[in-house]
Amino acid sequence: MTSPSSPTTVEPTKRAHHRDPWSASMFAVAALVVGIVAAVVWRLVVQPPSYLVQADGSASMSERGLTDIFGADAWYVVLGVVFGAVIGVFTWRRFKHLGWVSAFLAGGLGALAGVVCWQLGQLLGGTSFDERLATAKPGDLVPIGLMLRSPSALAVWAFAAVTPILLGSALGPDDEAAPREPRNRRRGRHVEGPQAPQEVIDDLGVVRTEEVRADEAGSVRE
Repeated sequence: MTSPSSPTTVEPTKRAHHRDPWSASMFAVAALVVGIVAAVVWRLVVQPPSYLVQADGSASMSERGLTDIFGADAWYVVLGVVFGAVIGVFTWRRFKHLGWVSAFLAGGLGALAGVVCWQLGQLLGGTSFDERLATAKPGDLVPIGLMLRSPSALAVWAFAAVTPILLGSALGPDDEAAPREPRNRRRGRHVEGPQAPQEVIDDLGVVRTEEVRADEAGSVRE
């Protein structure tokens, strides 16, 4: 039987801890990739409203277009919930042995992906709105640039990445719980109490009925 402090059980744990920095760096690269993919999706799903250039050089936008301005922020939050949760699940599966440190790691990775999505998404929008408006002619529709107008939405990415870890630590099995008793020991345990009467023949040939207790029978078998 191997004791808890034997090299066969301690060595794999030490190897896992030694690989943590390397795994964390790989997860950081993966977060960058997730941010790039999210930026492309953000750019594809968002249709920015447009300004209509008037004859006098001014530009106007309809009331519906004014409400669609915040559509980019809404889609950014949706992407943050989805991709942040994915980052949190994989971080928990790999670094749950670190305890509360894994929550900070997941939050940092989620924020990193959110920043990449934010900045790259704005770059994918093309030239700035002011330059396009300056070169527009009367009657042209000039769409606004893709940008995040509520920087606080970045916190959604970090919170979404931490949520799976909080749920996993609260609802998952407790690794420090007392181990169960081996099955072979539970089978060998005898409960005190009378068993069914047994017939015994003494030296004179007389049949007598006796009750044998379970604890006595167990001691005899041992």
